[in-house]
Amino acid sequence: QVQLVESGGGLVQAGGSLRLSCAASGRTFRNYIMGWFRQAPGKEREFVAVISSGGGVTYYADSVKGRFTISRDIPNNTVYLEMNSLKPEDTAVYYCVAERTDISRWPPTQSHEYDYWGQGTQVTVSS
Repeated sequence: QVQLVESGGGLVQAGGSLRLSCAASGRTFRNYIMGWFRQAPGKEREFVAVISSGGGVTYYADSVKGRFTISRDIPNNTVYLEMNSLKPEDTAVYYCVAERTDISRWPPTQSHEYDYWGQGTQVTVSS
């Protein structure tokens, strides 16, 4: 029902900024909670951020709180992750995720709670 395509990854120096985009297709985009996960080399997949279907509520992992901002452009079916003050430990493959809003738990921070995943985009932060 939903197809997700990430873009915007790349190489950036520590302290720099990067903006990731996730283009979502499908008529039901507005009915999905959207989020971002990341997976660093040798590490488990990690929750990053999530935004409500209407875009009014967000939640962040402690590791990125105050540095990253998730937003969504509903008319254009796009979700963003603005990353500032990047650190080498932010290096990872970042995945855009989507979850049907018919859930009882907020915020969803576990991988298995999401129904759709993008292909991932690599973010590398050099020291």
